[in-house]
Amino acid sequence: MPVQHIAPALDMHYVIDDFTDPWEPSETVLLIHGNNESGYAWYGWVPHLARHYRVVRPDMRGFGQSTPMARDFPWTLDIVIDDYCRLMDALKIERFHLVGAKIGGVIGRAFAARRPDRVHTLTVVGSPPPVRLDLATIAERVKEVETLGIAHWARRSMGGRLGSKFPKAGAEWWIQYMGRTAVSTEAGFCATINFSDITEDVKKIKCPMLVITTQESGLASVEQTRAWQQQVAHSELVVLPGDSFHAAATDPDASALAVRDFVARHPVGG
Repeated sequence: MPVQHIAPALDMHYVIDDFTDPWEPSETVLLIHGNNESGYAWYGWVPHLARHYRVVRPDMRGFGQSTPMARDFPWTLDIVIDDYCRLMDALKIERFHLVGAKIGGVIGRAFAARRPDRVHTLTVVGSPPPVRLDLATIAERVKEVETLGIAHWARRSMGGRLGSKFPKAGAEWWIQYMGRTAVSTEAGFCATINFSDITEDVKKIKCPMLVITTQESGLASVEQTRAWQQQVAHSELVVLPGDSFHAAATDPDASALAVRDFVARHPVGG
């Protein structure tokens, strides 16, 4: 089990999928998963990307097989970004293509703005606007996961996450998968990182950026998404059919192929 010791209280689990030709140099794609997930969430993407790129799938601090976080851990975007930088340092990967889904797309936008020396391209998949307007729900979210559990919250919100056409068995799998997160991690994470304001970060993104959303995403309308996407000079928007907001999960084939095409057009050193 690949684990990198990142900090005194963090061992970060990760997986590398690399089916590129071993005699050719390969570029790297770093995949940042969403809330209550792990690197396994990208299972549908690996076949499309790993033949062409080295794919790094970490479990974010606190999630998956990485070290759980205490309820009072002082979460900040910079801490989370630094975790990923330290992992990539250990793997001796200086620049990479970054893909973030859901809250991973929030982290990814801040990452690209604050560490432009590391992020060559950025893809944001099914992610909320730079600032969320439902801040009044923070205390309610924390109370819900602490009293009723993460699986309860996931079940209540899964319809919007996976949309109306996702199979019931698949939705149940996602509920149980997300529900395995430590409550202490989620209580602190959803009160802080989950409602981050990255308005100023978006304005500072200079690398090429691809944004993927769906026609009827419950996170934001296409127009709302286009409004912040167009603040980044070298950016593109792909709108997929459907009403899920977790396009990385509901549309892994279309999303991964769009990313593969985008990354191929923006090679490191090109």
